[in-house]
Amino acid sequence: MSSPPLSELTTLRLGGPAARMTSADSEDALLDAVRAADGAGEPLLVLAGGSNVAVADDGFPGTVVRVTTRGVESFQMSDGRLRLDVAAGESWDALVAACVARELSGIEALSGIPGSVGATPIQNVGAYGQEVADVIVGVRVLDRLSGEVHDLEPDACLFDYRSSVFKRDPGRWLVLRVRFALERSGLSEPVRYAELAARLGIAERERAPLADVREAVLALRRGKGMVLDPADPDTVSAGSFFTNPILRTRDFDAFAQRAAQRLGADARPPAWPAGERAVKTSAAWLIERAGFTRGHGNPAGIAISSKHTLALCNRGAGTTTELVALAREIAAGVRAAFGVELVPEPVFVGHSW
Repeated sequence: MSSPPLSELTTLRLGGPAARMTSADSEDALLDAVRAADGAGEPLLVLAGGSNVAVADDGFPGTVVRVTTRGVESFQMSDGRLRLDVAAGESWDALVAACVARELSGIEALSGIPGSVGATPIQNVGAYGQEVADVIVGVRVLDRLSGEVHDLEPDACLFDYRSSVFKRDPGRWLVLRVRFALERSGLSEPVRYAELAARLGIAERERAPLADVREAVLALRRGKGMVLDPADPDTVSAGSFFTNPILRTRDFDAFAQRAAQRLGADARPPAWPAGERAVKTSAAWLIERAGFTRGHGNPAGIAISSKHTLALCNRGAGTTTELVALAREIAAGVRAAFGVELVPEPVFVGHSW
């Protein structure tokens, strides 16, 4: 007998049933479930918060293991910071809220992001000038190839913009716990995002009370439909659907020239340094100037959010097939207009990009 639809467990509310489903509420149970599936050659999907996944309409022809592990342990570090060892199944935003309440700084700008703690190192989750890589000091993982558990140092995680060794080699690593080192302070880390600084009424690089930063971030995210809210259909999404493209300098220059030819000499694509001879630009800017407007799509199914061009939302009658089709339409439009490839952020289960 198949499981309930996986749409009930994902923020996009999409996906058919799994052939089998089980839950793991401890690290040992999680290891046992994954090793058993791997040993049997069983297709396996590990699912926690369901905030960054798009499951096929036909569902998943194997075992889904729901990660419901819990636990947060604290350790004083010699440099004054507090280390938190957090189980993968813990709610990310609940952890951020608890840290703000305890006056532990370092993740306050990551408020309101749905999903689990275990997903954060995979995507190197970031927003409003902060990334989890800034505060991660270790990740406990199962290497599914060898069957062994390892405690990886940050350098071994190969963190990059919205990426990591875990994302680059999908299916190999199972995150069990994440270790964070946070400063004991009632003030935030220096605010490095202009929109957030403006909301707080401070200059960039200044600090603000943790609670003020959290509330400002939540307000900004709500305005973009990026905080889960049953009353707001724009929040039935996977958050930002495309990552901001990172281009080599010469490729960015060619793109900028193409944009000027298409939009006029005054058109200036957003640009931020992204390492040696690389530039990051805005996916939302590209999408909008390629002709895709907020609300584009099926008002009863899959459409671009009415609040934020980067979010693709399920208006209630959507399907994963429709989601993939709209995403491909947008990517093709951006490619045709500007010669830039958009890369989706969610993980596709049962669909290829």
